[in-house]
Amino acid sequence: MAKFIIEPHFRLQEWVADDKGYFTDEGLDYEFRELMRATDGKQHDKGSKGAFQSFEEGRQASVSCACHWTVNVAASNGHGRMLTDVYSVATAGIFVAPDSKIKTPEDLAGVPISVGYQSGSHYATVQALEQFLKPGDINLRYETGMLFKRMEHLFDGTAPAVHLFNGPYYFAEQLGYRKVLDATFMIGTMIHGDPDPEDLRKFFRALRRAQRDIDLRPELYTHFYKNEFPDRFHAKMDTRRWGPGERLVFEPYTKEVYEESFEWIAAHGIFPEGGMGSGQYERATLSLA
Repeated sequence: MAKFIIEPHFRLQEWVADDKGYFTDEGLDYEFRELMRATDGKQHDKGSKGAFQSFEEGRQASVSCACHWTVNVAASNGHGRMLTDVYSVATAGIFVAPDSKIKTPEDLAGVPISVGYQSGSHYATVQALEQFLKPGDINLRYETGMLFKRMEHLFDGTAPAVHLFNGPYYFAEQLGYRKVLDATFMIGTMIHGDPDPEDLRKFFRALRRAQRDIDLRPELYTHFYKNEFPDRFHAKMDTRRWGPGERLVFEPYTKEVYEESFEWIAAHGIFPEGGMGSGQYERATLSLA
């Protein structure tokens, strides 16, 4: 049997479960891979490529994550199957420099906002801002790359506004960058290939235990954020000041939620006509229940 491949996703749960032996306790024969720090964050310097494109190219893990919108459409296009037994919610927001003249969401009209193309930050920024701005006033910038690269652009002063989530959200907050608007979003789970359903159950039972630990004593585990941050940022990071970030929710991602999300994406023209796949919940999803 092939090993169950685990790649963390900028959150704490996998790191806690690995460190405390929960995967081993479940009898999961797994390989733990960390991509971001090992490549000094170069994985995020992808220009206008985003999460959806990574699904098109193929991911190597048995199970991986992305925003629920992209997982929804990627699964609809046959790039894996969306697991409907659990989702998570990421802490996220749109940040600006401490001395920025941007004070309110309305001040973001026409301002280039760095997001990942067809990634959680893309959809979440539109969803959050359309309460305040007309569609023509929302100016999204994709070429600044994925999460860590966008964060670096914010720190370097080469991006006036940036969507950040989880660890980078807390790091920017620690350094005095200002959150103009909350842009929290749901994250979905994608199953790749044909892993043993029992291995998937073992994996999520371990994550459930880790989530309980994080809920109870988050300050014991925030240091794990450093495991994925590129080394060049470590000296300035004080993870004692950071929060727990993304939270796993062991509730169903229902057909109604899937279809409402699919319709929202289509209505906002985020994919070209014909690019969203079948949109059939039963074909695109998987449940272990």
